[in-house]
Amino acid sequence: MAVLRILISLAVVAMFIQLSMAANYTVGGTNGGWDTSTDLQSWASSQSFQVGDNLIFQYIASHDVLEVSKADYDSCQSTRAVQSFSDGNTVIPLSSPGKRYFICGTVGHCSQGMKVEITTLATSSPPSISPATSPTATPLSPANPPDSSVTPSTSPAPEISAPSPEESPKSAPTLSPTSSSDSPQSSPLPSFDVPSTSLPPSGSSPQLPPSSATKCGFETTLTMGFSFGLLILLCL
Repeated sequence: MAVLRILISLAVVAMFIQLSMAANYTVGGTNGGWDTSTDLQSWASSQSFQVGDNLIFQYIASHDVLEVSKADYDSCQSTRAVQSFSDGNTVIPLSSPGKRYFICGTVGHCSQGMKVEITTLATSSPPSISPATSPTATPLSPANPPDSSVTPSTSPAPEISAPSPEESPKSAPTLSPTSSSDSPQSSPLPSFDVPSTSLPPSGSSPQLPPSSATKCGFETTLTMGFSFGLLILLCL
């Protein structure tokens, strides 16, 4: 939007500059006019008309202004006029470059030299300012591979936390069966498998220490076994 406003402002400024530079030309000059006594052709050839200028025809009621074609200008034909004026103070804007032809429509005046050919030159246009273009992102395609120097960011692997002692499986020591015998004296006390505290082999994860619940279960089992052994001894 800012670029558009700048362009519009430049166009308005250029228009005002063109209007301020536009010139008004009174046909025939200060010492003549639109009449049969002025050398209109010599006056027109001494001027330099440009787009934006104005021609001012000042004349009395016995004259008029007709704009005609080149052929009618040469033959002083006034019946096929492009446009005609008879207000006594006619202003003709020169809005485009090229040649234009004017004669007086009163009988005999054109042949007496009351005619003028106007050559309008194009004005030099100010340099145009192209609007600034914002850079556009080029979509990735097989022809435009991504830059290999940019290393894609990788998210770190999720950490796997070791199970807490409360989450470790509770393993109670197993009670080995006693050997059956006929003699009560030969009955040995029940043996208990005590968990091994040896170091784990290399490469394996270290074994977590037994939890408080495991210790409590071990003590309960040991007490029950000892009581069972005492009960057997009492029964003998």
